Amino acid sequence: MGGAAAGRPDQPGAIWQPSPNFGPRRDGLTPSLIVLHYTAMEGAQAALGRLCDPAAEVSAHYLIGAHGGLWQMVAEENRAWHAGAGEWAGQDDINSRSIGIELGNLGTHPFSAPQMNVLEDLMRGIMQRWNIPASAVIGHSCMAPGRKFDPGPRFDWARLARQGLAAGPGTCGAPQSLSREWFREASHAAGFTAPTDDEALLQAVRLRYRPWGKGPLAPEDFLPLGGCSL
Repeated sequence: MGGAAAGRPDQPGAIWQPSPNFGPRRDGLTPSLIVLHYTAMEGAQAALGRLCDPAAEVSAHYLIGAHGGLWQMVAEENRAWHAGAGEWAGQDDINSRSIGIELGNLGTHPFSAPQMNVLEDLMRGIMQRWNIPASAVIGHSCMAPGRKFDPGPRFDWARLARQGLAAGPGTCGAPQSLSREWFREASHAAGFTAPTDDEALLQAVRLRYRPWGKGPLAPEDFLPLGGCSL
């Protein structure tokens, strides 16, 4: 590792655009998660400017533009400032545990084919370099429910799952009860352990597995969690 730290990108084909907004990973941690975001900004250059601005105090390891351009701003071995407060699978300090990928998108439209193709290639490289499993690929909304909503309802998680680049939904039968307690327990077992209220938790699970879901808790909300046999 350390190619980017020496001024060369870790991922072949990436443009090295260093950001000053990074530090060492804490407590000897190495990347064990990938966190996906959208920029909510107009264009890749605007996002690059912000992610490399010392006054903004935010960054990510990678940015992928709508037309497939790929930039690396922080070496994978270092801690980028992309996740903020949150938790996944009982673990906090997600910045020290993850590699952050920003996708140029306002959150209001689908992600382009060139962008998704580059993302998939990038993820394969990261997952191989750091031995990260598909189950450890999450959205910002997964680890910060109620606070963050990216990569949003337009992101094609199912496409990643079909290629083994993200966890797919469970296949168990309908739950015997629509208990909020059962749903929270199933969600926690699936990794959604950040403290939050029932509505924000339901929204986070739906953003990840069934963004078209509306209304009160339904049997279908349990199915992707694999926790309906609790």
